[in-house]
Amino acid sequence: MNRLTDKAFQEQKKRFVPYIMSSYPSYDSSIEIALTLEKAGVTAIEWGVPFSDPLADGPVIQEAGEYARKQGGSLRSAVKGAAEAREQGLTVPLVLFTYVNPVLSVGFKEVLELMKEAGMDGILIPDLPFEESDELRKLCNEYQISLISLVAPSSRNRMEKIGALGDGFIYYVTSLGVTGTREDFSQDLKQSIAELKKKAAVPVLAGFGISKNEHVRYFQDIADGVIVGSALVRFISERAEELQHSEKRAAALEEIGGFIEELTN
Repeated sequence: MNRLTDKAFQEQKKRFVPYIMSSYPSYDSSIEIALTLEKAGVTAIEWGVPFSDPLADGPVIQEAGEYARKQGGSLRSAVKGAAEAREQGLTVPLVLFTYVNPVLSVGFKEVLELMKEAGMDGILIPDLPFEESDELRKLCNEYQISLISLVAPSSRNRMEKIGALGDGFIYYVTSLGVTGTREDFSQDLKQSIAELKKKAAVPVLAGFGISKNEHVRYFQDIADGVIVGSALVRFISERAEELQHSEKRAAALEEIGGFIEELTN
């Protein structure tokens, strides 16, 4: 079963998808964070893979990834953690957010086999150009794993093709550059997202820089949902010490759940 292509996700309104880094601040706590996010009402989760050269990530996620790598975080451990989260009751769709080199080092087929066994639903590779994704797209179709495509504001001449081949959802990048919180967004986004929604057969979710309740409400009005990464990872990093201590973890997890509720209510 692919939870992204399931009717429950495809027809849900105002989707909210947070990004977290696997194995950050520890392997066990990242699993508990994922379970906390589901309890807070998120629609799906992007499950980040620590990588040494994360080109699309801003400093907050880069630091989290480097810390996770020092704890032994990797693509294989990320998928293993996802499987354990499923065993502990996680039911929302899970999207593996990784880069192409870790996937190539393991192999397309093996990565998809591991993901399938772990109960993961989608994979997002920001440094894999759409024009070079045919081989992986075919394999993803075989394994019933959604290959999530990205569309940037500069991609208008490619929107129709990307929209037609969209699977699960399409990630609309609200600004050029790397991830990170922002205060303002281009006034052209509304029209650009509207154009993409007309061409796409799957929901269009907006991400990059979304960090406040007013941002979430704005983009949920003009897109089919939002993705929040750096703001949540920063909030988690501020509680990294507490999350690694069993006596303090519950309170930190409760604060994380409260942060999600503040963003979405």
